[in-house]
Amino acid sequence: MTGASEDDDLLPISAMMHFAFCERRCALIHIERIWSENELTAEGRIVHERVDLPGLSGRGRVARAMQLRSNRLGLVGRADVVEFLPPEVAGGPEIPFPVEYKRGRMSEHRPDRIQLCAQAIALEEMMGTPVPRGALFYHASRRRVEVEFGGVLRSETEALAGRLHSMMRVGVIPKAVLQPKCGRCSLQEPCQPARRGGVDPADYLAELVRDT
Repeated sequence: MTGASEDDDLLPISAMMHFAFCERRCALIHIERIWSENELTAEGRIVHERVDLPGLSGRGRVARAMQLRSNRLGLVGRADVVEFLPPEVAGGPEIPFPVEYKRGRMSEHRPDRIQLCAQAIALEEMMGTPVPRGALFYHASRRRVEVEFGGVLRSETEALAGRLHSMMRVGVIPKAVLQPKCGRCSLQEPCQPARRGGVDPADYLAELVRDT
């Protein structure tokens, strides 16, 4: 947890997904400001463009492109869709139910669940009501996967938010490590995990101390 409250300290909720997938990728995007598209990212962008139209739909029960903010986690962003489910007890508040749209087929992709959980924590903070679950909608399979925001997922999300802020404060690009998932990454060329080892954070910080 970061306890951040100033706008300058807030990081994008989407960065949580990048960080959970690959810390080096996240650093290249959010520290070095490097971005490159491939077929997968282009498909994902098109999927989001189709749902990220601000405003309410239906009878006010579904909000699209809803702005989110969590001062406790130091995150800001927006939810693709937030459905407001009927209250569990008469006269109680509606229950926010975030839905994040993803390209590809139904999966147990951990970064997707962490991003969705961060959205839920922001909704709880903003609306003052519990958000026990949400869903991931996978475009290729046209299926929803319901996600329970249990203690383990919440703890992991909060811990990752703290580590993300630490990385951004230090400004160090993590070392490149070649992994099977690198083949799906749009930043293979600037990252070049197969050709260089990147910068070791400990060596980098030690060099900064010596220079100082």
